[in-house]
Amino acid sequence: MQGLTEYLPVSSSGHLIIVPWLFGWNELTPELSRSFDVALHLGTLVGAVIYFRADLWRLATEQRRLGVLLGLSAVPAAITGAALESVVDEQLGAEWLVGVMLIVFGLVLAWADRLAGRRTAEEFGPRDALVMGLAQAAALQPGVSRSGATMSMGRKLGFDRDAAARLSFLMSMPIIAGALLYEGAGVVADGGLPPGLAPAFAWGVVTSGITGFIAVWGLLRLIRTRSFTPFVSYRIVAGVAIIAIAIARSA
Repeated sequence: MQGLTEYLPVSSSGHLIIVPWLFGWNELTPELSRSFDVALHLGTLVGAVIYFRADLWRLATEQRRLGVLLGLSAVPAAITGAALESVVDEQLGAEWLVGVMLIVFGLVLAWADRLAGRRTAEEFGPRDALVMGLAQAAALQPGVSRSGATMSMGRKLGFDRDAAARLSFLMSMPIIAGALLYEGAGVVADGGLPPGLAPAFAWGVVTSGITGFIAVWGLLRLIRTRSFTPFVSYRIVAGVAIIAIAIARSA
């Protein structure tokens, strides 16, 4: 689930909340849950790095200015995440809110998808880094979707679908790597992995890495010939279903 939804505009954090909630898998301690999330994000990061290895090499050699700007785009989300960590954590039990955010930002994605765009990724500038970085920061709320928010903003800034998606994926790597270091330090401080769970964590990393690679490959192929409409439809249907289930369970 993490691998498939991290790079699709459907909110991976929202799904990591909703799926255990739907199936009653909420037996992990907060420390163990955080440790496993760190492992899954490591897998998706590795999958994306493998897919974009040629792009990353160009950013490190021929396109250093673009590489620096993509790195700086992570700053708004990093500051917001550090400042509002406790506020975001308090929302993790509000499954109905995830449903609302899926619908609202699904409509935003539908609006952005209809905008005209001709700019390429090579035209990414400082203003784009700031504005798309702020959009990325908004995705700290589960249900918003980091890739959905940044791709929507990219379309608003005039980038074509392919460029908006590619920039969104490349922007994700510094923020995911930073989150890994931050959360990983917390895992180490909590004593590391509990005994006997290393195989489960290893399979989680491998699975999220493979499915993350497939998600990036599939999305880029899809949007070159089609729109974001399938993801918009999915978000709205899923959001309505989540809200309905939350209401039924609270009745």
